[in-house]
This record gives sequence, C-alpha cells and structure tokens, in this order.
Amino acid sequence: MIKVMYEDNHLLVVEKPVNILSQGDDTNDKDMVNLLKQYVKEKYNKPGNVYIGLVHRLDRPVGGAMVFAKTSKAASRLSEQVRNKTFKKTYRAVIHGTMPKEKDTLKDYLYKNKKTNMVSVVRKDHKEAKNAELSYETLGKKEGFSLVEIDLKTGRSHQIRVQFASRKHPLFGDQRYGQHVNKVGQQISLWSHKIEIEHPTTKEKMEFICEPPQEYPWNLF
Repeated sequence: MIKVMYEDNHLLVVEKPVNILSQGDDTNDKDMVNLLKQYVKEKYNKPGNVYIGLVHRLDRPVGGAMVFAKTSKAASRLSEQVRNKTFKKTYRAVIHGTMPKEKDTLKDYLYKNKKTNMVSVVRKDHKEAKNAELSYETLGKKEGFSLVEIDLKTGRSHQIRVQFASRKHPLFGDQRYGQHVNKVGQQISLWSHKIEIEHPTTKEKMEFICEPPQEYPWNLF
C-alpha cells in the first residue's frame, strides 16, 4: 500500500517505496505511475483511463517523497517549475567516511553510457558531458559513516551517487558505484527527504517532508 502524504484535485504527493520504478519500462515490473492510477481508480471509483503525470523521477532503489500531477495542466506547470528550478528537492544520504568539508558545493561534468547505464565524471570538453551540481551539509558522523543533506541543483542521472563515489565516499549500499565497500543485498541509503513546490493552481508555497526508514544505517543518526 502506498503512503499518500497529500492529495487534492491537482496533486498527489506520496512516499515512493524503495525498489519500485518511477515509470514503467521493458521489465514490466511494478511502477509508481500505474500503481497510482490504480489507487485513484479504486478510491474514486473512476471508469476508463486515469491521468497521472510524472513530473520528476527517483532511481529504482531510492525511496521518499515524490510529487505527481493529477491533471495535464498541473503536470505542465510543475514541469515548468522543474525547468526554472523553483521545484526544490532535498535528499538525505549515508556515505562511507567523511567529506573533507562539513558543507560544500560539488561541481562535475557527467557522461551517461546508454549501453551500460553507468554514469561517470568526465572532462568539460567531452562531447556528451552534462554539468552536474549539488550542495551538501554533513548532519552527523558515526561508525565510519556520515549523514549528509543534499540540495540538488541539477537533476542528472545517478548524479548524487556518482558525485560522492568519485570523491571516494560512495553511498552506503550502492552496488553500482561502491561495489568495493558495499555488500550485495544492502539497500542504498539515499532518500528523497523534502520537496518544495508552488501549488500549480493556487500558487501557494508547499513543503513536503518524508523521513527515512528507522533501520540501519539511518538509525545510527
């Protein structure tokens, strides 16, 4: 059952469970868009097609706050906020070790290899390089791990995972970019903690907070 954090005629804000796709793909595995269509259909007894607009994505292993649109008008207004950066996303992550600075801004150029679905840091002059930027603040340190809060400035594929891993501080449980320090089966510790938006019709400023699960390594902090 999906936990609904907020709902009106235009918006549906939910806690995305870990290991569920944001949107359907070739695997035919469960995805958020279809699960929410089903939820709306059943809750309001709606016949025919239900509209659920995907405004932003979370990687499959990542859980936390996620905003969906219930009308195409709301979807285009929210997408506009994503483009002009008024749609603010704050993440929390548990990383191996401690970053050299308590708080800092990380800037890189990233390239995604479509064949392997791996992202790597490249030079600025790489023909498919995309700039990536985030700011972080260290909230706690314990047992060789750090809890960081991340303000994502650009939304590149696997961005948070790659930017920390390239500095030798991969995320706990990240099998893809930290396989030398993580064990198979561990859940990646990256969580969509807070989303700030302007309501698509009322223009009211809204903030949604979703706490990470109370399990290891989150419960160290």
